Amino acid sequence: MTRDASTGSGTFVFLDEWGRPSEPTKGAYIRKPKEQWRYLLGDSTYAITREAATEPPFCGRFIASKEEGFYLCADCGLPLFSSAAKYVSGTGWPSFFAPFASQNIRQAEDRSHGMVRQEILCARCGAHLGHVFPDGPPPTGLRYCINSGALVFLPQHLLQGRGKDGERLERAAFAGGCFWGVEQAFENEKGVAAAFSGYSGGSVPFPTYEEVCTGRTGHAEAVLVLFDPKKISYEELLQKFWSIHDPTTRNRQGPDIGSQYRSAIFVYDEEQRRVAERSRRTLDESGRFRNPIVTEIVPADGFFFAEEYHQRYNQKHGISGGCAHLR
Repeated sequence: MTRDASTGSGTFVFLDEWGRPSEPTKGAYIRKPKEQWRYLLGDSTYAITREAATEPPFCGRFIASKEEGFYLCADCGLPLFSSAAKYVSGTGWPSFFAPFASQNIRQAEDRSHGMVRQEILCARCGAHLGHVFPDGPPPTGLRYCINSGALVFLPQHLLQGRGKDGERLERAAFAGGCFWGVEQAFENEKGVAAAFSGYSGGSVPFPTYEEVCTGRTGHAEAVLVLFDPKKISYEELLQKFWSIHDPTTRNRQGPDIGSQYRSAIFVYDEEQRRVAERSRRTLDESGRFRNPIVTEIVPADGFFFAEEYHQRYNQKHGISGGCAHLR
């Protein structure tokens, strides 16, 4: 059995930043050396998704979960299942009667342990997920038996602009160099419900990190911030943004060089544009920086989530404030 997808590209259905499924879209497969996967994922996830280990029954964190949202590949972040297809099978593992999109999974014959089963893998990165059996409920009659450790969960309420208690959330997007540190800085702010690493400002929908790094897609490494305006204002988010990077260097932050590291503010409406332009002008006139500010202020025209191994990267690897360089 192979744990890696083929080279080249395939067709997948992605989630946009509003929680809407995309049209079937061409996207590159994701392949990495085993040792890089091991570092990025940690031993537990690596054992399940790259070595086909099975977690003990009734121990996974998603067995009893009833929250509305989407279950993503723990390795690459491709949406695999929706909570709408989840049911209690009594087997001890999260079970679904259908995938999020047929394009996002693939099957392979598994003859291990003296049995013949149909293995389920992520179609984009080849991660082992579990198995599918013909004993599920209607309307499909299938049971996708999946390891919790092969999944991460994205709550639907966040993408719909609601907090845990139903409070209204607004969104902002910033690019200020490597998104690992930028994401961590905003996540630590009171009033920020969530922050996600991703790609903005380019011409290719749902790119991979490797594609963005070529500079040919036009994207910047960006961070989507979902915040409660009653607890933190957009002006305060801008102040944080100015404080965590150098807005006077074009296409560069420290040792990171390239257009994907440019400084940019992606605005969602005219009010954000007005506030951002005033903030940039005030800072430029303050004399705080020796050189002029080169930060772009442009419309937010599509935020694409980065691969799952990029999300909360610093937190996962015990990094504070800076950026490592193993991608």
